[in-house]
Amino acid sequence: MNIRPSAAIRQNYNEIAELCKKTGEPIYLTKNGEGDLVVMDIEAFTRREKMLALREELLAVEEARMNGEAGYSVDDVASAMKAAISEVYNG
Repeated sequence: MNIRPSAAIRQNYNEIAELCKKTGEPIYLTKNGEGDLVVMDIEAFTRREKMLALREELLAVEEARMNGEAGYSVDDVASAMKAAISEVYNG
């Protein structure tokens, strides 16, 4: 976990940006010793948002299944998962 004081973003923007891109991990900025902001590479953020959207969709489908809605075949699910994974990683 990368934790830096908030002043680091003003003083070392390029270093912070490069670290975000290199690691793909967020950097946590503190203000007066307390967590304040999180900074991350746009590609990592986009990937994370797509994964969260996929997770929400899967939860909705599971809830519908538990409420008695018709399901899908294994082949249908495999095809849908491949398409979703491809979209997340290939944009």
